[in-house]
Amino acid sequence: MKAIVITHPGGPEVLQIQDRPKPLPKAGEVLIKVEAAGVNRPDVAQRKGNYPPPAGASVDIPGLEVAGTIVELGADVRRWNIGDKICALVIGAGYAEYCAIPEGQCLPVPDNLTMVEAGSLPETFFTVWSNVFDRGNLQPGESLLLHGGSSGIGVTAIQMAKALGSTVYVTAGSDDKLRFCEKLGADHAINYKTENFKDAILKLTDNKGVDVILDMIGGDYTPDNIKCLANDGRLVQINSMKGKEVKLDLAEVMRKRLIITGSMLRSRDIEFKSAIARNLEEHIWPLLASGKIKPVIYKTFSAEHAAEAHRLMESSEHMGKIVISPLTP
Repeated sequence: MKAIVITHPGGPEVLQIQDRPKPLPKAGEVLIKVEAAGVNRPDVAQRKGNYPPPAGASVDIPGLEVAGTIVELGADVRRWNIGDKICALVIGAGYAEYCAIPEGQCLPVPDNLTMVEAGSLPETFFTVWSNVFDRGNLQPGESLLLHGGSSGIGVTAIQMAKALGSTVYVTAGSDDKLRFCEKLGADHAINYKTENFKDAILKLTDNKGVDVILDMIGGDYTPDNIKCLANDGRLVQINSMKGKEVKLDLAEVMRKRLIITGSMLRSRDIEFKSAIARNLEEHIWPLLASGKIKPVIYKTFSAEHAAEAHRLMESSEHMGKIVISPLTP
């Protein structure tokens, strides 16, 4: 099969199309012919050599989400059949012509979506559900602050939180991105380049603060995150783009009874990811099928232009998801 391979750690140009052995599905796995693969920041980090893949994952073929058609079944697969169209969260090796996937991590492609749209869903939808609704325990009527509102994570979290009854605040770095987030449903969008998000949140909430913050920034954002959390608020960390070492006012954490948590999804076991898939299918997939939640695709690249897809991801100019399709050059 053809695969997009990290030939050595480095810039986007190190991504090259090479021939690799076609994977064989193990017991409990399905093999799909990949029709679309989403691009995510962990792919970029892996390409640079800054994100060693967990045990069992491909070292040099990135890709954490795919959509395609099942062409082969491993032993003991119970739900799926050859010819089914699915999208899935994978541990790696999504940038390839074929991909073997545990059946529990697969979800049906809604009839109203294209395969490119479906390929943009799993990584952000699994991440948002696990962190905002499971770890952050966001409830209807509560408020959510998202940093990076126009990112893939952001556009997913805005729509999911609004659909399930929450008030959504976002930060973004341009007026175009602010308007984009508001069109998706954000109640208030804050330009972090022209105003302090903490001051804006406290003003918007009459100094109460927000109930949950989903943060991928870390660094010097953390003290201000703490200040703009409400009593019993929850800070959920999913990345640390501005640094992993931070200063905290523990007295404020104790006084406001805050919960600080976070997670890394890629290294979690199949059972954990399969449970998220079941929750998504029950609570979110009907909203996709009805059009209440929609995939947001910024740009699609062919396999030959995977390097350009990574350059766009690193530029942060995109608003929504970046997808590689088709994977057969």
